[in-house]
Amino acid sequence: MENHVYIFDTTLRDGEQVPGCQLNTVEKIQVAKQLEALGVDIIEAGFPISSPGDFNSVVEISKAVTWPTICALTRAVEKDIDVAAEALKYAKHKRIHTGIGTSDSHIKYKFNSTREEIIERAVKAVKYARRFVDDVEFYAEDAGRTDNEYLARVVEAVIKAGATVVNIPDTTGYCLPSEYGAKIKYLIDHVDGIDKAIISTHCHNDLGMATANTMAGLLNGARQVEVTINGIGERAGNTSLEEIAMIIKCHNDIALDTTINTQKIYPTSRMVSNLMNMPVQPNKAIVGRNAFAHSSGIHQDGVLKNVQTYEIMNPQDVGIDVNSIVLTARSGRAALKHRLHTLGIEVEGEKLDGLYEKFLKLADKKKEVNDDDLLILAGADTANNNHIKLDYLQVTSGVGLKPMASIGLDIAGEKFQAADTGNGPVDAAINALKQIIKRPMILKEMTIQSINKGSDDACKVHMQVETEGRVYYGFGSNTDIVAASIEAYIDCINKFVKK
Repeated sequence: MENHVYIFDTTLRDGEQVPGCQLNTVEKIQVAKQLEALGVDIIEAGFPISSPGDFNSVVEISKAVTWPTICALTRAVEKDIDVAAEALKYAKHKRIHTGIGTSDSHIKYKFNSTREEIIERAVKAVKYARRFVDDVEFYAEDAGRTDNEYLARVVEAVIKAGATVVNIPDTTGYCLPSEYGAKIKYLIDHVDGIDKAIISTHCHNDLGMATANTMAGLLNGARQVEVTINGIGERAGNTSLEEIAMIIKCHNDIALDTTINTQKIYPTSRMVSNLMNMPVQPNKAIVGRNAFAHSSGIHQDGVLKNVQTYEIMNPQDVGIDVNSIVLTARSGRAALKHRLHTLGIEVEGEKLDGLYEKFLKLADKKKEVNDDDLLILAGADTANNNHIKLDYLQVTSGVGLKPMASIGLDIAGEKFQAADTGNGPVDAAINALKQIIKRPMILKEMTIQSINKGSDDACKVHMQVETEGRVYYGFGSNTDIVAASIEAYIDCINKFVKK
């Protein structure tokens, strides 16, 4: 059995299904190019029949990247497969990913069908997809709760029908590693023709076992892993690409390899986090802010004496530049351009000039500008195209004073202003905003995240606003918490005024 593990990244499909984390086509192309540079083998670019946006993203990503295989998801439905094939027409290497639920629960309640009918539908879908592409992947949805004997029958049938890859998803994140590993081994041992296809893992993290299950699958014969950057995805997320890549790199004893350039892991993580407005938890393995931090005195002493005492990885192995250039108000365009390049962002000419002006304004407020600040600045250009923009905000607040805010908005070029009071400065600013935007709006959730430490630091505010029964997600960043909060609120409004 070969030792190469194929990295199938589904950040742009399964990862992007997180509410409020949707990317536009330009942003998806940016991520896809970074995934190509990272070294992933397959990029699942979308579910083309689900929306015109997804269809267009698959088309444009197919044009934008060269060597990775571009994969499009479908159900076991001919129309889905037709649309996927059309979306993949520009891909240099193309794959259709089709499938159907195989657990008794899915067969009975989702499809109102029988085991034999499900096998017939699976075989028909694979054969139909092979009319368009040579590379067809089949997924047995909820394979984690499908009994092994029946799952083996399904897998054998779809391989005979022409499937080149068979995906064994733990859709609900229910399996124990021992169970999932045994399931893969059962298929390897009992499926006639299993050597004609690659077995793939696709594990969810509902019980915190996605990475463990994926590794159990690999150790028992799977040779493709379906993963996302930062482990993002529905509910508790998917298996993290960075965790699998670094486990394989650190454990020479398991004799597996990938094409991942691990030094690009950290920049890719930051790019995805900022484009999707999804903060990475500080203690996240590999890419969390504290992943290489040592606060315990015993740990610090050990690291100072020999770094391998408590570190099994070098931070530079994952792209954390411990000697990175510190940017201040005295830094030039070249230093800014270099740092953005390190973060996976390429800017030239007028765009670089515009970012440099914004950078100088921020650097005047802060002593040092960090990577998160730069990613926020680089992503803030999209705000220039928003229907509603913040012109000014002034807040009066203090002990013994009733908080008061006055606000100015630019709505499609027309100027509006209002003032109001509130229980606090943020509440007052939102009340003033509502004087202009007269629409029922309820603030459902607000999260404030400091990027680094210090009173001059920029903060991120993530916000959920409900209107007419739907929840919209917004994001703002500023060295002023009240301003960041209002920017996040306006970001929410811009999303629902487009509907």
